[in-house]
Amino acid sequence: MENKNSTVVTEFILLGLTQSREIQLLVFVLILIFYLIILPGNFLIILTIRSDPGLTAPLYFFLGNLAFLDASYSFIVAPRMLADFLSERKVISYRGCITQLFFLHFLGGGEGLLLVVMAFDRYIAICRPLHYSTVMSPRACYVMLLALWLGGFIHSIIQVALILRLPFCGPNQLDNFFCDVPQVIKLACTDTFVVELLMVFNSGLMTLLCFLGLLASYAVILCRVRGSSSEGKSKAMSTCTTHIIVIFLMFGPGIFIYTRPFRAFPADKVVSLFHTVIFPLLNPVIYTLRNQEVKASMKKLFHQHIL
Repeated sequence: MENKNSTVVTEFILLGLTQSREIQLLVFVLILIFYLIILPGNFLIILTIRSDPGLTAPLYFFLGNLAFLDASYSFIVAPRMLADFLSERKVISYRGCITQLFFLHFLGGGEGLLLVVMAFDRYIAICRPLHYSTVMSPRACYVMLLALWLGGFIHSIIQVALILRLPFCGPNQLDNFFCDVPQVIKLACTDTFVVELLMVFNSGLMTLLCFLGLLASYAVILCRVRGSSSEGKSKAMSTCTTHIIVIFLMFGPGIFIYTRPFRAFPADKVVSLFHTVIFPLLNPVIYTLRNQEVKASMKKLFHQHIL
């Protein structure tokens, strides 16, 4: 009798981003250059915020955590993908695949919730300024930080628990350059309709609701800012615009990947590349380039160490 609850597959073969060696080499060089330039920039953001006593506001506290989350997120996929470009046979063990999937959704879920917290911070700062110091106290910031880490863990462990219950008896070729839910589920030796619905609800619906909620909150904030005549109006507009850009970069690809039935589309791999490698490294840099205080602190830190 066939045991439908056992997993026979011990490894997965990754088909990669493309089969063309020329395109692989080009993408390898471009991503390596991008990675070596932008990743140190994220660590510089963390160092700047940690070392400057003037950057202690909740906004910078959460920006530092965003840089940490995105730098950690980039380590999940990019290094292995770069190594696989140089390898003829791209293989990942079953346990390695599950581990990669767990951390991908753990950090990704945490970052999505962090953007919600940052929107809440801006709402209180702009719409309820008299209550800001009370609501966004250091203790409250740490509680929210703990809550978003916990939320990311719960989101990810649900994904992993559902996949661990599926039997994998072959084939074992993943049509991607990393392990993610849509591709892994397709290889299960059983009907996955119910599991796919649960995955879409856990990832897709939550992503879509967070995205719409964030857009609505920033619409309220921008309306409030445009109707005011305070001196910090331009700064508030710039900060909110930056947040909205990052929200589109973060949630746009996630909505495309997770809010539909798990069928393959030609753009899937390209969208996944930007979602897992490019955008996570760019998010903190976008914040920093539009934040005068952080840029000034970076220059000061640079001159202190150079001179």
